[in-house]
Amino acid sequence: MNVDGFSQQIEKLYSKIQGLLQCNETKANSQEEIITEAIEELHTAMEELLTASEELEITRAAAEKERQRYQDLFEFAPNGYLVTNAVGTIQEANHAAATLLGVHQKYLVGKPLIVFIAQQDRQFFSLHLNNFQQLLNWEINLQPRGGEPFPAMIKASAVYDLQKKQIGWRWLLCNISERKQAEEMLHQAYDKLEIRVAERTAELVKANQKLQTEITERKRVESQLLHLAFHDGLTGLPNRAAFMNRLRRAIDYSKRHSDYLFAVLFIDLDRFKLINDSLGHMKGDQFLLAIANKLEICLRSIDTVARLGGDEFTILLEGIQDVSDAIKAVERIQQELALPFYLDGQEMSATASIGIALSSTVSYEQPEELLRDADTAMYRAKVLGRARYELFNSDMYANVLAKLQLETELRRATEHLEFRVYYQPIVSLTKGSILGFEALLRWQHPERGLLNPADFIPLAEETGLIFSIGSWVLNEACRQMQAWRMCHHSNLLEKISFNLSLKEFSQPNLIEQIRQVLRSTGLDAANLMLEITEGVIVENSDKATAALLQLREMGIELSIDDFGTGYSSLSHLYNFPISVLKIDRSFISLMSANRKNLEIIEVIITFAHKLGVDVLAEGVETKEQLALLRKLNCKYAQGHFFSVPLNSSAAEALIMTNPRW
Repeated sequence: MNVDGFSQQIEKLYSKIQGLLQCNETKANSQEEIITEAIEELHTAMEELLTASEELEITRAAAEKERQRYQDLFEFAPNGYLVTNAVGTIQEANHAAATLLGVHQKYLVGKPLIVFIAQQDRQFFSLHLNNFQQLLNWEINLQPRGGEPFPAMIKASAVYDLQKKQIGWRWLLCNISERKQAEEMLHQAYDKLEIRVAERTAELVKANQKLQTEITERKRVESQLLHLAFHDGLTGLPNRAAFMNRLRRAIDYSKRHSDYLFAVLFIDLDRFKLINDSLGHMKGDQFLLAIANKLEICLRSIDTVARLGGDEFTILLEGIQDVSDAIKAVERIQQELALPFYLDGQEMSATASIGIALSSTVSYEQPEELLRDADTAMYRAKVLGRARYELFNSDMYANVLAKLQLETELRRATEHLEFRVYYQPIVSLTKGSILGFEALLRWQHPERGLLNPADFIPLAEETGLIFSIGSWVLNEACRQMQAWRMCHHSNLLEKISFNLSLKEFSQPNLIEQIRQVLRSTGLDAANLMLEITEGVIVENSDKATAALLQLREMGIELSIDDFGTGYSSLSHLYNFPISVLKIDRSFISLMSANRKNLEIIEVIITFAHKLGVDVLAEGVETKEQLALLRKLNCKYAQGHFFSVPLNSSAAEALIMTNPRW
């Protein structure tokens, strides 16, 4: 209840009591009842008065809080705020206004606002102060006390009382000096810009002619770049990107026409690296150009031949009837490549391994899938002897997947050290005792059990994992050999033999790696024998000579492994510092039954002795073979007759027994 309502309630109560008193004159006997009723009414009125008082107090507190909030906003506003009466006398001012006008806040109150207007604007101010009724924005110069006039933006609005009568003005003052300066600078910049635009217009007119010439040249260059983007820079044939686009279109067309058949040929030139290395890269490029021309001759106008890179070419045969059309095209290519041609007067010819993938073999979705399968078939042709073709089938893909799986497992085995070193004794046939051991690698596969090197070494060489695997085997074999020598104090264990593959031998840091292993294990270089194949010597003749001489200077013995199965060139032994020649087991296994094999072995041993090279026979399995080898003065032997390859514990047990043969 508000105050007015409460007053009305008291007035009503008073009237009611008067009426009761009048009734009392006629009803004297009810006086006590009248008084009681009046007291109750008065009590009710008092309760309502208390309630109204509490409500009024709450309203006053809320109003005070709201007033204080607006007072804070007014006081701490960043711009100047003033309140004046109707004639312009300042009644309220915030701190920002006092700062703007150069006067302390308390001294502003009571001052006419006009005294802070610059002299030249006071008449204008007075005129508008008496005439405007609505909110106005002025730009006017203010004159702070003791300071220079400055431009300001003034916003004014009327203040009214409850009867809607104007009683004053609210003022917002903003210093716009910086804005005016910026505007002036902008005008100056605009003037300069107009001058510059005129100058630039003249320059642009002049440059436009040059631009037209450049546009014409750029279109020519763009056309050339577009051609280069989809064509091989050497041969001018479509490149991989162009080929994949055309192959994608062929796949899409075959989806819409079920009777449409096409094939992809993947061509890899045989032994191109030898041509490139022997004749030089310039001749190699000329060779590739000649091959590209030959391939184009063999194809129809609707077919596409592309160069993927290096000596790899692909062909898209479109609209063929069946697989025989693809085979006929391949045969034409092989016949054309076999025809001799001349490079700078030198007669040349070529062969290629070719893979064929038919669109009907698998439901192909992506061009990469077809190219992959043609590549897989080509690789199969190369493995089977080169200069031939192979047609892709699902078994090839399964083999590729198996190979990928094996590679994954091999990488895991390298990381988790799933490899084991087995040791097969090398026996001195003059003493009849163990001379040392050959270190043989095994893979303890978690699912397939113990795997021999033939199951994974080719893949390790292909993927480059052979380097880390070989380094680990060499270190482990040397460490074990040194441990046996230190433990048994025996001079009988003279050699640990380790086989170096062609790739391992080609490492640039091979010598330093071997030195590091010998240093870390403490094994003397004289106790290490490295086995290499004839291929290492033939493929790396000059480099091999230097590396082998360094190894011999270190005191390491060198052995030719599997002699007689590779290049069978005894003449190589003249030029290389070989200590031991290992006769391949294929000769030993037939020496008893085949006199010709026996004679070959005898020739090898005799020739080796004349060169000062010892001979080791591999694969000895019978007492008769052992007797024949001793008769031929073969110095060393190893094979199942003496012992199968053993793990380190079993090998140590064999050392302890010190067997004799």
